[in-house]
Amino acid sequence: MACRCAGPGGPGEDNARFALLAALIALYLLCGAAVFSALELPAERRAKARWDQRLDDFSRRHNLSRAELRDLLRDYEAASLAGIRADAVRPRWDFTGAFYFVGTVVSTIGFGMTTPATVGGKIFLIFYGLIGCAGTILFFNLFLERLITVIAYVMKSCHERQLRRKGVLPHDGRRGSGNSEVDSLAGWKPSVYYVMLILCIASLIISCCASAMYTPIEGWSYFDSLYFCFVAFSTIGFGDLVSSQNAQYESQDLYRFGNFIFILMGVCCIYSLFNVISIVIKQSINWILKKMNCRCCHRCQRKFFRSRRNVVMPGNVRNRRNISIETDGINESDTDGRRLSGEMISMKDFLASNKVSLAIMQKQLSETANGYPRQMSSNSRQNGFSGGIGALAIMNNRLAETSVDR
Repeated sequence: MACRCAGPGGPGEDNARFALLAALIALYLLCGAAVFSALELPAERRAKARWDQRLDDFSRRHNLSRAELRDLLRDYEAASLAGIRADAVRPRWDFTGAFYFVGTVVSTIGFGMTTPATVGGKIFLIFYGLIGCAGTILFFNLFLERLITVIAYVMKSCHERQLRRKGVLPHDGRRGSGNSEVDSLAGWKPSVYYVMLILCIASLIISCCASAMYTPIEGWSYFDSLYFCFVAFSTIGFGDLVSSQNAQYESQDLYRFGNFIFILMGVCCIYSLFNVISIVIKQSINWILKKMNCRCCHRCQRKFFRSRRNVVMPGNVRNRRNISIETDGINESDTDGRRLSGEMISMKDFLASNKVSLAIMQKQLSETANGYPRQMSSNSRQNGFSGGIGALAIMNNRLAETSVDR
């Protein structure tokens, strides 16, 4: 017996996949919130207590009220948003600073260290980011396609080299017409897991090399540099650590160029890795839904076979040898699933499931009303289904056919 609830590609399966993914994301968010709250909340409370103590000491030492001191701090926060810092930093809106800013915009990193303050700048950013982000996402997708093509070419070349060593493929590289194994290499593509492994290794190598550059130049620890690489390459962009913000660096031009290259390569690899991981997640969700559907179908089948003994249900019980193109051409229909589940069906579905056309029913009604009933077999009379007038006679004949086929 076929199981319709596990059929692939239907709208019900898409809705189930979407609902399961939404539930898993909600659960993932709840677990992440619980973990980060447990880890970071005590540190936040300690930092707030230390800050309140320093404010009290400073206000007593300089004979300032808390209100005046807080007003000064609010002014500093406003200046900080405009790019003013206590330490010397590079200008935010010179050409190099603006180029760094638009790079963080189109790559969707958005560190937040530099933001437009004028109305014109904010309006321009809306339209500029709309086109720039779309173009950059397209670039990332094409990067993934090119990467898959390169991997396929490398694997194909390695496989052909192995075949040449075995003598299957000629050394001049021309393929024989009868060599199906070599001909199949033309459409060869790497598996999603192989691409995911390569992207993981590439992302790790780029992050380690970039961290080795950031640690001595920015003065961060190596772990903080790795943390910055993930936040920047994944386009999360918290802004707590931002590279190339000091006013002067040793070999400043070379460092800024290296910073640009590392961020570009890292974002491409991490974005492609996210796409590949999403495919793996989708495969896992499909596997979970398949297992859930199989268990549900087993329960439905057991329920159906228990109820089949005592309940007469509309179904296709005629002999399969009498299949007609006009009436019985469709073996699987939407009514089959409802018959298996015991759901009440409409008259239209009943006629479709029993393969009785309206013209045949009208003809049989006319013959029965005029006194020319169908010839009943002896088996049908013995089973007690003979007799009746009109629609009742037709139903009796159908039940007689059912009992004979059984």
